[in-house]
Amino acid sequence: MTACAIEPSATGEDDGAPRAGCTITVDGVYAARLAPAGDCWFPERWTLDGPEPYAVPLPGNQPEEPGTEVQPMGDGRVLVHRLVERRHAFSLLYPTGPGTGELPLGAVECPGEDIRVRLLPPAPGGERAYALAVGRYTTGVWLVAGGAFGPEQLAEVPGRCSGGVWLDRAGRLLAVDREIGGRTKAVVVDLERGGEVSPLLQIAADSDDRLLLADPDSGLLLISSDAPSPGQERLGWGVLGSTLPVRFPERLRLPDCAVTPFAIQPGQVLMPENCAVALRIDGPLGGWVGVWRPAERQVHHFPAPEGWLAGAGLWTADGVLRLPYATPDVPCGVAGLPAPPRAPLARAPEPAEPEPAKQVLARPVPLQQAPLGRVVTN
Repeated sequence: MTACAIEPSATGEDDGAPRAGCTITVDGVYAARLAPAGDCWFPERWTLDGPEPYAVPLPGNQPEEPGTEVQPMGDGRVLVHRLVERRHAFSLLYPTGPGTGELPLGAVECPGEDIRVRLLPPAPGGERAYALAVGRYTTGVWLVAGGAFGPEQLAEVPGRCSGGVWLDRAGRLLAVDREIGGRTKAVVVDLERGGEVSPLLQIAADSDDRLLLADPDSGLLLISSDAPSPGQERLGWGVLGSTLPVRFPERLRLPDCAVTPFAIQPGQVLMPENCAVALRIDGPLGGWVGVWRPAERQVHHFPAPEGWLAGAGLWTADGVLRLPYATPDVPCGVAGLPAPPRAPLARAPEPAEPEPAKQVLARPVPLQQAPLGRVVTN
């Protein structure tokens, strides 16, 4: 068990490093980040749905310590996660005229030194926020904002979990990457059925299979696995509920570059191959933005805007990638990058690559065999 308990609210510090990026709500209305002020850091909320984006600083009585996490909520408040000794404290920040109001939510106490607590990505709806408490043998899923009585543990998952991807628009089905016995597989945690755990990815028995992104509208999944190339992670894609195996396009392998998907175009119901996927590409000479669709055999490359909060961005349903950035002249900006035109419909999706006989994948667990097909939210 991850030995955590609810304790009175507190504030504190962490030994990590401040994050330069920002986190955006699922609907794209708000974002939050730790903004620099000299050698100090303070929370900042961005409003993105108006004619012009603007930032509201939310400084507390003292600067935030390294390792503090912030996350925007759907109502415009900002959740802050701080560590003091072994208590993980959660509060909601909001502007109050010239100052900052703070509503303490309580804390999760983890007496074990090997337990780590971190926020999960923003949940659909923006009313609730969740965290993982990762212990040596098990992982707790906690509701840390939006509950009736402060932080509440909802599930205990055997194994050490990382990642965190929402699979539906109701905030019920959470996919995490679970490590057991030296192997990592993506599983689904049903938060409305007592944390029931179901398999999601089983590409090969001896592979590490992680879920990076998912789009609830089209079912498109972006996956990382070493199944096609043992010892080397490859980017692949699949469709939730499909009988087809995961595919690993050669075009997503860029020499000497790290490729990280960070946003999928929503609203493409029944058209997963046409979803535009935004890629963060980091190479020896810097970083830039890539755009790729499963139905195409190429990656489109674009320069990132100056001051891009790297790895942050959101697609609109009509295919505009919104990239937040901050510079000395524009402390709160959003650049719009239209997706390149789709390839002709006659162009077939890139086929799966043939593998040597010794690397032939074990029978994949088709994604439709995971209980997601019958756990449908209304």
